[in-house]
Amino acid sequence: MSEERRISEATTVSYPKEVLSRLIDGELVWDSLKPIISGAKDGDRFDKVTEILQERMPWQERILLPLSYDLYIVEKDGERIVKCACGHEFGDYRENWKLNALIHVRDSDEAVKEIYPVILRPDSQYCEIREFYCPGCGTQLEVETVPAGYPIIFDFLPDLDAFYEEWLGQPLATKKEFTDLSDRVIEKWGT
Repeated sequence: MSEERRISEATTVSYPKEVLSRLIDGELVWDSLKPIISGAKDGDRFDKVTEILQERMPWQERILLPLSYDLYIVEKDGERIVKCACGHEFGDYRENWKLNALIHVRDSDEAVKEIYPVILRPDSQYCEIREFYCPGCGTQLEVETVPAGYPIIFDFLPDLDAFYEEWLGQPLATKKEFTDLSDRVIEKWGT
């Protein structure tokens, strides 16, 4: 075993679920937070965090990976889908969930003024602000500022099979092709 690994394992602290729950909720002071986020991670940290999040959800589907505070990749009936905390389902995780969200585009000076003070305001001639909302609960899930007309950004397409098998050592029951399937959503718009 390498010296670095021995030191890392010796300095790894295992935090109880109660502390990690407070971490998720933003309730820890900096002196308590800093060692948790900067120190070596305990081997079961991911399992503890997903367990905490799972306990908070009103639905039973297994959380495979949190995407944001209110958005998760879950396993449902052998499929992997993106789901909001409210229960709204956006579809296959390999399709950009934003394509199935409610979108508010701020592309005029008037619309941008509603949220930005003058000195910090982006120029609406060169960019637009897109706000993505859950159709189920109306929660704002994401905001992107891009050049006008730029395609909707697919922020994150994780290789879940590699993550679970190679990083966690817990292979998923079925494998899914790791590829962007967002074109399927766009094709439906034309029909």
